[in-house]
Amino acid sequence: MHEMSLCQGVLKILQEQAEIQNYSKVNSVTLEVGELSTAVPESMEMCFDAITRGTLADGAELIIVRTKGEAWCRKCEDLVPVKERFGPCPQCNGVDIELRAGDALRIQELEVD
Repeated sequence: MHEMSLCQGVLKILQEQAEIQNYSKVNSVTLEVGELSTAVPESMEMCFDAITRGTLADGAELIIVRTKGEAWCRKCEDLVPVKERFGPCPQCNGVDIELRAGDALRIQELEVD
């Protein structure tokens, strides 16, 4: 379950930022999770609850915002929606595409005290 290591990374960022920005409690974390990433939101929630126990994020709400996959098709010269990381362009069936969105995992927003 790689979601555990992803949540450990999120917690590390929260702890580092707490020192830099001088906060002591995290009330909520909004995570952007791309639909093309391999992270499973339900597993992320379970792991986040487990990994944050006894930390500054203990009891924090985890809000997951899913982002759609998008790629630039060089043949169509257009930004197109994609459902798979290495699939063809849904408009022209071309394979010369560059993924632009939907594979990221990033902290979008924090609510802290």
